[in-house]
Formats: sequence, C-alpha cells, structure tokens
Amino acid sequence: MTLSPAPPLPAAPEQAADADPRPDRPCVTELRLSAFAGHRRAAFPLGPLTLFTGPSGSGKSRALQAYGALARLGGGAELAEVFPDPVACVPERARPDAQWRRGFRIGCTADGPQGPVRLDVAVQAEPELRIVGERLTSGGLVLLETALRDPSRPVVQAAWHTAGASPVTRGPLPDDRLGTALLPLRVAGKTDGQRRVLAAAEQMVVALRSGFACDPSPRRMRAPVPLGAGRLLPDCSNLADVLWRTRAECGRRHALLTAAVAAGCAGEVVDLLAEPLGDGTVRALLDRGDGQRTPLKLLGDGELRYVALALVLLTGPGVLEVDPVGEVPAALQTLTVLADGFDRRMDRLQARELLRLAARMCERGHTRLVGTVSETSLTAGVDGATVVDLSA
Repeated sequence: MTLSPAPPLPAAPEQAADADPRPDRPCVTELRLSAFAGHRRAAFPLGPLTLFTGPSGSGKSRALQAYGALARLGGGAELAEVFPDPVACVPERARPDAQWRRGFRIGCTADGPQGPVRLDVAVQAEPELRIVGERLTSGGLVLLETALRDPSRPVVQAAWHTAGASPVTRGPLPDDRLGTALLPLRVAGKTDGQRRVLAAAEQMVVALRSGFACDPSPRRMRAPVPLGAGRLLPDCSNLADVLWRTRAECGRRHALLTAAVAAGCAGEVVDLLAEPLGDGTVRALLDRGDGQRTPLKLLGDGELRYVALALVLLTGPGVLEVDPVGEVPAALQTLTVLADGFDRRMDRLQARELLRLAARMCERGHTRLVGTVSETSLTAGVDGATVVDLSA
C-alpha cells in the first residue's frame, strides 16, 4: 500500500499588499482523513477555535484521534505507540490487496511563514504496522516522498528535494517514524532547495508538536496528589499540584481562572486554593467566602471537568505536560488543545461559559482549540468558531 499519485498543487500565488500576512506561529489549518475508520475523502478546515459536532457514531472522536496521532508522530513518537490498535483505524469494508495488506491514510496542512505545507501519510495496519508512504509538499513542489520498496526490510525509500547538482537526494528512512520529523537529522541545508525542505519540515513539526490532548478524569482528580513539577497531565489528575504553582507564579491569570470558575460552578466562589496536607501531598479547594472552603473532591464530575479545562485554556504550555520545540522561541509557538468531549458531563450553562472562555483565549492567537461537543446548538453565538457538523 503506497500513496497514490496526487495531482500537483498549484503554485502559491503572490501575496497582495493588502492581504493578511502569513501567521508568525505555525498552526494546523486543515485535517484530511482520506481513509480513516468511518471517514473517506474527508477534509476539515481548522480555525483558532474548531468544534466538531454530530450524533454519536458520526466520527467526531475519530477526527480528533487522527489529529492527535499526527501530533505525536510529529513529536517523534514510534508508530506502535501512536496506534496501539491500528486495525480499528482501517476503513470499514476495506479489502486487502494481493499481499493481504490493509491500512489507512491521514494528513494535514500547516500554515505559517513558509505558506501552506501539506503532509500526507499512508499507514499499513495489516499484516504488520508500518508507514508505507509519506509526502511533504509546498507550493506545488514535492519536498519529501517515501515509499515501501522492499517489504522484508524495516525501511522506506525516501527522496527529498535538493535543487543542487542533483535534483533529489535518496536514502532509507525507518518505517516506524514520521520521515518529516527526521529530516533535520538527514538534510544538510547546503543548497536553497535543502533549506526550503528544512523550513517546511520545521513548520510542520512545530505546528504538530503544539498539540495537547486533554481529557480531564474527575475520578482521578479527587484525591490529594504529591507536590511535583506543577505541569498538568493530560487527565488533569494532578490539578491540585498545578494550582499550588500557578497561584503563586501569576496572580493575574489566577484571578481570571477564579472568575471563570465562579461563572461555571454552583454557589459563591471567591478563590481557588491549593492546601498542603503535611505528608507531601496537596489538595484543591474552593474558597466560598466567610471562611467556608469546599474540597474539589466534593464537586460534581461536570464541575471538575469545567475547572480543569478552564485552567488549561488560561495557563498555556508553560504549565502543561507538552513537549515544546526547544529550538523555536516560545513567542513563535502555539498551544493547540485537543479536547474530545469538550462539554462532557457539563450542563448547558457550564458548556456555554467554557466555550465563551475558549473563544476569548483563541482570539489572542497563542492558543487554539479543536474539540468535540455533543449538541450543535451549543455552538450558536460563539464568536469566531469554525463548526464542523458531521450530522450530514
């Protein structure tokens, strides 16, 4: 199974003087599911705030799964770590080829200083998991292309743009990692063509590595946690530890968080606290005023998820368990929150308040959100939201 030939992309047009400039921070602007689970030939636009809606079984979670997989591959993760059950990603009723191979195809576009850069990946799920084709393109030019030539070897044959004495450079790449993420280790950058390849690959990797898949688990958030580095885990189980850190480090953001929590939780809330218990652990509490404090473990599941997601939106990558690109200044990186079931277990008031907070934070440009919501009506009136309705 390889990537089938694709029609050439049109050359990038000259940017008009009054056109919007390219974003300084690389970001993913389109997700493509050419053949992935229940999706075929699907392309979804992604804005600063993108919400997938639709009935159960319409593929909302699968779309976020594909985005999260690309993000992890862009960070250098091995294929088996990213797809522990790859057969579940194969489109239904997909027939094997003559060698009994089946697989799936996903891709995305990352915009930034280099203009739109496209990445398309073909993954073989059976009989063994491997990347069998990858293509990185920009402005109609193929910058990297890989293909499986010898199934008996754990490598793919790669060719990347050189534009020197030889138009392309060829060499093997491992079949269990994304080739785009490995290009900085293989391309010397001596020619203009090689530098273009490196710039496009860097833009794609920076855009993908910004992803933070967040799914707060109320059950794990209720118990006291040890004091640690104060970096929020994807399940938000160490929320109290993060509050202990953020309340001391940034009073302004903590005040905004407290205001957001007060808008979405029952009863009065004047502060959000973290209290050490004397045994090396810390617990989180709501200050109700007049000396009354409510441990967060007593809150409902919807309230706990609301508090955790508000914290994620208001803090940024500095306190999240993400892997930023160390060579790129923080000012040029964007946090992209991936929240499947963004409104799960919340009432409508909580969901709408959280969506309004997300819209405000995403409007600033350094935070993006791609989430799924259960009801299309929740997206009505959310300024700047890109709504992808899968009910059709």
